[in-house]
Formats: sequence, structure tokens, C-alpha cells
Amino acid sequence: MLRTAARARRAAIVAAASLLLSGCTVVAPGGVGTPTVPVTRAAQDELLRSAEHRLVVDCLRGRGIALSARPRAPDDDRVFRAALFGAGPRELSVTLATGATVTAHEDGCLATARQRLYGDQRRWFRAQVTVDNLRAEAQARMRTDPAYRAALARWTRCATPPLGPRPDRPDPAVAARCDRESGLDAVRKRLEAAEMAEVRTLHRDELTTYRQLRDRALRRAAELPASGPPVERPHLS
Repeated sequence: MLRTAARARRAAIVAAASLLLSGCTVVAPGGVGTPTVPVTRAAQDELLRSAEHRLVVDCLRGRGIALSARPRAPDDDRVFRAALFGAGPRELSVTLATGATVTAHEDGCLATARQRLYGDQRRWFRAQVTVDNLRAEAQARMRTDPAYRAALARWTRCATPPLGPRPDRPDPAVAARCDRESGLDAVRKRLEAAEMAEVRTLHRDELTTYRQLRDRALRRAAELPASGPPVERPHLS
């Protein structure tokens, strides 16, 4: 659980602090410079990242903290991280079907930015964490299936040398051959697709919330004023 939270925390600081500000206005068919939501998923993701970063920078500036590439003294770095992520007990928590728990603060500038973008930080956090982990849930369900377990046992026998234990990382050519001969690759593809469909049905409410709040955030992001000058890339070590 702690490793999951740590990974989420590290990913958040990279996403929040390393992007350069960029303008995301798209010319609409009806008029020059009218902000609209991009069509492609990649462009939408970039719009949301840029808007979130812009709001984080604004929030930090409001607290007297500049996002800078210059290294910070330890005390200053602690102040910066508390302002970015929040401090004290973590108010947001989601325990996934896999057993992992993801937590976050509700009082930092990252949470403030997401509140402004998505309109409901708590609902967005729960929906996003759930949706981002649908594949992990499907894979966990797949691993309990008798067909998968049988294929995995065949693969293990195939990849184990006659005179010694199976290595943690078999030779790639051996692993690929055993995938085919054991049927593990085919079983994995079939079961994972079926389990993904199942978990999407189980989490249809979270998926609906995710789509609704994401659409709201895209509209809000497209309406943000043009960004100011680029911010220096921060020192993260």
C-alpha cells in the first residue's frame, strides 16, 4: 500500500512540476481564437496536463512559492512539497479491488488545481484512481481463473531447466517459445479481454463519473486565459 502511494506521489510531482506552460487554445470553426476542446485523446490529455500545471503554478504563486529549476534547501523543499501536495493526514483514500490503497491530500495546490478543473476533487480522485486501475483489476481476476493457472503451470515447466531452478528472468527466446507452447499467451489475451469487459460493467458508475468530470475539465481548460511566460523546469532530485 505504501509503495502504491509513493509511486502515485512521485508520478504526481513529475506531472505537476516538470511541464512547461503552453497555450492550448484551438481555433474553432465558428470564429478565430475561440477556445474549443481538441478532438484527439492525446491532444485532450495534453490540454488537461497543461491546464492543471497552469493552475498549480498560480496556486503556488499565491502562497509566495515560485516553481523553479534551482535546487532548494531542505527546509525550503519541505515547504514546497507541503504546498504542492498538502500536509498532515491524507483526506482522500481509495482501496481498490486488488487490495492496494491509494491516498492523497486535499489541501495542496495539486488538489486545488484539480478542484478548479474537475469541480469535485473527491469524486474525481475516486473515479480517476478506479478507472486508471481497471486493467490491474482485470489482470488480478484473470490470475485466479483455472485455465490461466493451468497454462501458467505449463509455462513454468517449459521455462524451468532440467538441472536447476527456473531463473527469475528466463531468456526472452525461451519465454516466447514457452508462451506459445504452453498456450499462456492465447489464454492471457482471451481472459484479459473478457475480464476487462466485466470490470468495466462492475465500475460503470465510476466510468460515468470519470467521463462527466473529464468533459467538464476539458471545457474549463479550453476556457483558461492564455498562459504567461514559460516557467523554469524544476530540479526534482
